[in-house]
Amino acid sequence: MDVIINFANWVLKPLIQMGAAPLMTIVLTFLALCFRVKFSKALEGGIKLGISITGISAIINILTTAFSGAMTDFVGRTGLSLNVTDVGWAPLATITWGSPYTLYFLLIMVIVNIVMLLLKKTNTLDVDIFDIWHLSIVGLFAIFCGASLFIATLLVVFIGILKIINSDLMKPTFNDLLNAPDSNPMTTTHMNFMMNPVIMVFDKIFDKLFPWLDKYDFDAAKLNSKIGFWGSKFAIGIYLGIFVGLLAGQKPSQICTLAFTAAVCLELFSLIGSWFIAAVEPLSQGITDFASKKLKGRTLNIGLDWPFIAGRAEIWAAANILAPIMLLEAIILPGNKLLPLGGIIAMGVTPALLVVTRGKLIRMIVIGAIELPLFLWSGTLIAPFVTNIAQKVGAFPKGLNAHSMISHTTMEGPIEKFLGYLVGHASQGEIQMIIYMVLALVAYLLIFVWYAFEMKKRNKAYKDAKK
Repeated sequence: MDVIINFANWVLKPLIQMGAAPLMTIVLTFLALCFRVKFSKALEGGIKLGISITGISAIINILTTAFSGAMTDFVGRTGLSLNVTDVGWAPLATITWGSPYTLYFLLIMVIVNIVMLLLKKTNTLDVDIFDIWHLSIVGLFAIFCGASLFIATLLVVFIGILKIINSDLMKPTFNDLLNAPDSNPMTTTHMNFMMNPVIMVFDKIFDKLFPWLDKYDFDAAKLNSKIGFWGSKFAIGIYLGIFVGLLAGQKPSQICTLAFTAAVCLELFSLIGSWFIAAVEPLSQGITDFASKKLKGRTLNIGLDWPFIAGRAEIWAAANILAPIMLLEAIILPGNKLLPLGGIIAMGVTPALLVVTRGKLIRMIVIGAIELPLFLWSGTLIAPFVTNIAQKVGAFPKGLNAHSMISHTTMEGPIEKFLGYLVGHASQGEIQMIIYMVLALVAYLLIFVWYAFEMKKRNKAYKDAKK
């Protein structure tokens, strides 16, 4: 194990330390060159991807920082005792990448992905290297709770394989949502979408018990075209900013600043989402040419970060409505100690809702409200671990009380965090925890198998519709 970790540190750490944008620029350029794309075009695509990642990160940081201030004012106004600070995703990524085990887990998953491609168990090449931290944090949490590195590795590989399989299952839905041809190579292995099976359970319940609700549903994009500016992302941001500002008791000038910040951020999300599509065009053409010549018709998909679907209006409409719902649930939810600040815009929730419901906004909102407690409880559960690791690697946010605990509200993979907790404690030999672990892992696998069956039926329907 030490040899693998040392090798990962030597080869990968200098690249990782460059950050997500330059890392993915290098990765995409290299991949395009491997598929014999002209160097200038390959580099152009890589730079566009780096710009896209930088843009989306900047907008998320602006948005979450603006809303964090308002939520802090709200806490001071109400005297709530939610003592875990939501610092957003960026500090947690820094904390996770501060561990050498993250590089180790990355190397293991690269090997797993290559083996699955060679055995034809997947058509997805996962290039979203930076976001391995979502999976790594599960393994690190299992170790924190008592698991050995070997057991944690098995858990990471188990979840990682399902993530890769899921990327293949979702690919036709992404094509449908983007109105893209089958040759479009973009999919994602993002942990975000491991909530799909649970969401689909509730989606099927809707089909059986509440199908009449669908007649009240509306297409966010069509609504925008009908009512113009008042249904646009600009306007939705204004509404949300005013609501949260009033809730926090802010001054009119502060409310206006929050409203306009939200408005411009929501509009820019859509614009930047289109950049991801442009960035992979050279690679897409290279893969198409390679597949036609060398793979006898087999297609390869490229696993990217999720924002290539950020242009769908439903993601932001649902996120804006879920923000105050999340705040209310955080206040009244038993066992929750986490106040939504950095995660108030629910980017760890809404993309998966979009994929499963295919943009049915009412379903997205209702199911999202039902699943939000999982994120709040998960964030509360891992707070001691996150705080401990942050202090060890010197990444504890400045300005916070040294005795505070930190976490993230809508961190991707809440169910997987509970699995990490059970696997870690079961490794200590307690019979009751072993039973809980086995039941949880079996349930997790069975629901995924059922979900895969349902997605294959959906994908067949897509295929039949094109005949």
